[in-house]
Amino acid sequence: MPEDPPATKTSGTAGSVAYLDQALWGRLASARTAEELCSSWLGLQARIIDGVSGGLVLLRVAENGPLAPVSSWPQGSSAPDRLSEVARRASTERRGIVTRAEPDGDAEAGEETRYLLGYPVTLGDRVHGVAAIEISQRSQDRLHAAMRQLQWGVAWLLNWVLRETGPTDAHDPVRLQSALELTALALEQDGFNAAATGFATEIATRLECDRVSVGFRQGRKTKVRALSHSAQFVKQMNLIRSIGMAMGESIEQNAVLVLPEPPERSGQVLQMHEQLARTHGDGAICTVPFGERDGTPIGAMTFERSANRPFDADTVDLCDVIAAIVGPVLEGKRQNDHLLIVKVWHSFREQFKKLIGPRHVVRKLVAIGIVALVLFFSLATGRYRVTAETVLEGEVRRVVVAPFRGYIREAQARAGDIVREGRPLCSLDERDLRLEYSRWSSEREQYAVEHRQAMAERDAAAMNVLGKKMRQAEAQIALLEEQLNRARILAPFDGVVVSGDLSQSLGAPVEAGDVLFEVTPLDAYRLMLKVDEREIGEVHVGQTGELVLSAMPENKLPFTVTRITPVSTSEEGRNFFTVEAALDEPSERLRPGMEGFAKVDVDRRKLIWIWTHEMTDWFRLKAWTWF
Repeated sequence: MPEDPPATKTSGTAGSVAYLDQALWGRLASARTAEELCSSWLGLQARIIDGVSGGLVLLRVAENGPLAPVSSWPQGSSAPDRLSEVARRASTERRGIVTRAEPDGDAEAGEETRYLLGYPVTLGDRVHGVAAIEISQRSQDRLHAAMRQLQWGVAWLLNWVLRETGPTDAHDPVRLQSALELTALALEQDGFNAAATGFATEIATRLECDRVSVGFRQGRKTKVRALSHSAQFVKQMNLIRSIGMAMGESIEQNAVLVLPEPPERSGQVLQMHEQLARTHGDGAICTVPFGERDGTPIGAMTFERSANRPFDADTVDLCDVIAAIVGPVLEGKRQNDHLLIVKVWHSFREQFKKLIGPRHVVRKLVAIGIVALVLFFSLATGRYRVTAETVLEGEVRRVVVAPFRGYIREAQARAGDIVREGRPLCSLDERDLRLEYSRWSSEREQYAVEHRQAMAERDAAAMNVLGKKMRQAEAQIALLEEQLNRARILAPFDGVVVSGDLSQSLGAPVEAGDVLFEVTPLDAYRLMLKVDEREIGEVHVGQTGELVLSAMPENKLPFTVTRITPVSTSEEGRNFFTVEAALDEPSERLRPGMEGFAKVDVDRRKLIWIWTHEMTDWFRLKAWTWF
């Protein structure tokens, strides 16, 4: 058979998941051998009882043979000697045994205390088997509930013994078999109302009861949820109220209450049962609580008969077993029929009970840590800073242009070079200028000779014309001299060439005014911050911040905001405003065009707001657009 998965720890309606596991019950019902039955039974008990770490079942295989191990849990593992010992004691003393487990020799200090539970499978005066389990430490009430669940579960093993040994050794095998059939009936129904009503009607018919009721604890009261032979019982409110009070009486005492009271159950409070019998006529009443939540039963079943047919001990025990097994099944279906919000509330409530109740140390530590973090981030403050992408630019960018029309002769610098003031950047070809300079020099000399001759001849008109021509030639010579001086293009100041590369354009013609280079200084920069429009309202002139460049991630450069431009630009579906800032301490390693990130200091705010304001602002904007 496939190996059972490990038992899961449950709370509240303990084991409700296991009660609804059709596969487990199917394997238990269809078992053909003792090994299959005991393996399925142990797996089911390990899921129903919280904290089971091991289990063992011993049966008498031969008629007169000794008790022999049939199955252990977890499947495939050998049962420890302490389980065998408690099983031996239970079979010898023919009663349930609860004892503290002795720690192993190699057990670690502080290991959780564990308990051993054993219960015999008896028919008459003979022990046919014994079941033993090992569970974790728990309160006395929960330990008692685990022992009671083991006692109820042994009924399935007893039913197997009855089937194998025949009816001669059984008091009433038909009634014991009915427990399994009633469980299957409840599991077959889809909803709680159908399952509870069908179960109540069927058990009322089998046990020959006038009425069977199923109720569940809700707060301090018990509410009847199902009545045999009746799907609607609104008109019977007085009867339903009386039955609910009788159920509450049994739940508060956590005991099976029987009216008329048998001698062995003397001393119990039966006031509500007596009132129910007087008011509504049924003189024989048996109320059985089932399941437990925090040491209190989760519900009860009330069986009613006429006074001339009281409940005997065997019938009371059978009602107790059936209620113990079918009750949690109905509770699981009732919880499953709740609305989603109710399920969430119940889950939250159970988790909260674990949080404030005993044990669950890890859960408490995690909760304390979360609360501490929430308090820290709600009370602690930090610097709120606006982050923006940044580009470093020179404060001044000087354009170097061609002084006249000509050709490139030499290129001494190109983009990226650091230049000093007065150092040449490039040279233009000056041969045409020198030829022109020679021509105008010759003409000036010629005009000077003619001017002296006219002066000798006392020709005033000729002297006047030649004087003007001489001055014209001198102006042309002065212009050519200036152009020759500007043929070597020099750096206007110390800086870096940010654009211009003429090394691949030697001999190329240029026109007067063509841009040849762009130079920016090395000691004057400005930062251009791209601030998101959602945060531009937090930025003001005069605020300070820090800059980290991609090329210098180890250095933080302080800056001051100097200007906020009112024009936005759009990039990747987002709008940005350009903010200018000046570096407080320029570095020699800086170069125009470097990029990085800048953080503008705004003020001190709570950390929880700093980390969540973008998300909350987004939700606030979306909510406004929707509603």
